[in-house]
Amino acid sequence: MRLSFHGADREVTGSCHLLEAAGKRILIDCGLYQGSRELDEENAGDFGFDPRSVDYLLLTHAHLDHCGRIPLLVKRGFTGEIIATAATRELARLVMLDAARLHEEEAEHAARHAHRRGEAMRKPLYGTLDVLDALDRFGRIAVYDEPFAITPTLRATFYDAGHILGSASIRIEDSEGTAGSGASVVFSGDLGNSGRAILRDPQCPPPADVVVMETTYGDRAHKALAPSIEELYGAITDTFRRGGNVVIPTFALERAQEILYYLREGVDAGRLPRSMPVYLDSPMAISATEVFRRHPECFSQKDRASFDEGNDPFMLPGLRFTRDAADSMALNTLVGGAVIMAGSGMCTGGRVRHHLRHNLWRHDSSVVFVGYAAHGTLARILIDGAKHVNLFGDDVPVHARLYTINGFSAHADCDELLAWQKALRPKRTVLVHGDEEVMRSFATRLTDTEVHMPGPGDEIEV
Repeated sequence: MRLSFHGADREVTGSCHLLEAAGKRILIDCGLYQGSRELDEENAGDFGFDPRSVDYLLLTHAHLDHCGRIPLLVKRGFTGEIIATAATRELARLVMLDAARLHEEEAEHAARHAHRRGEAMRKPLYGTLDVLDALDRFGRIAVYDEPFAITPTLRATFYDAGHILGSASIRIEDSEGTAGSGASVVFSGDLGNSGRAILRDPQCPPPADVVVMETTYGDRAHKALAPSIEELYGAITDTFRRGGNVVIPTFALERAQEILYYLREGVDAGRLPRSMPVYLDSPMAISATEVFRRHPECFSQKDRASFDEGNDPFMLPGLRFTRDAADSMALNTLVGGAVIMAGSGMCTGGRVRHHLRHNLWRHDSSVVFVGYAAHGTLARILIDGAKHVNLFGDDVPVHARLYTINGFSAHADCDELLAWQKALRPKRTVLVHGDEEVMRSFATRLTDTEVHMPGPGDEIEV
């Protein structure tokens, strides 16, 4: 077996790893780099391998930084089979189609400016037709804990990673190996935070020779969940008391559904007003919520039982879905007393930027961050204390009260990552999908294993 690394190498986004084994080339994820505009060129650059030479793509989950370059991979010649869980397959369709729409809109906007300046037109990274071509490459559906053959000697097994609906860690085993002794490697994907709503806790696959694992929060412990829920309720209550709106930048997959879940619990418990209007202003989050309802097999035992009894975990009295752009624009006239959940979670695009433009300058409103914010994103800029930000050409002062609630993280924290790694007892541990300083911090806690922190294009023999 040979591993090479082509994304999320000493950085947090763009996961893409290539495994060569038993005469096959198997890609694990093919994600988009997210963050600053400088990453646009990186997304459009070479993969570091020939897409036509790849036989299979195993997809751990449907977040954009894990699936967002699949249409480009197909556009450049990949004709192999994509394998994922049923829920990941549905969610990836939503994510990639939404990404294509944004690429097309940005290219159209840039083209208008280029035409006026007499410059060359910029083409979108990929378009809707490229996504439809990519969806044709999806083949077998992976089922948790059920091994499937890639070759007569090579088999893969998906395990529940507890990160988002359908997410998986993947174990690949070669029964022969290069020297007849066999070899195994586990790709963590993104590991979930235990004890959260809706989903099961992450599974730990059987031990493996090599583990390739994420390190997003490898240097810190998360805030406990219960105080985080209390802080969310407190932020909403205090903002309503001041007469403002609560804007929650929301990731469409998992975080939106999780926050709806806790808002419903808050209303049911009398902690939040039953008449409270909650706007889910994200077409993709609305569609993703419908996908969640179709896959209760991914729910925790408690929430599956409640769902089977007819209780919708995502529905609360004042919930309104705003799919249309006109309905979204109308929210900007709301004076106060509303919760507005809109994408994107890192504020890099989407409708939330409009709501920030209309609420950041207000002393009575609040912005509640409930997810990870990568360096270079507007969310991180605000969290780091910016006094002014530029939105749609306007210099907007930041007067709103900002909350950063880390306990809702969909990622395992340092202690959980360490326990997961130790249970696999790997001879070698490869750290990916994390800031370099975080990786180095986590590496100091690893014992009885050889640690690697690959850079782009690096290779490792298994």
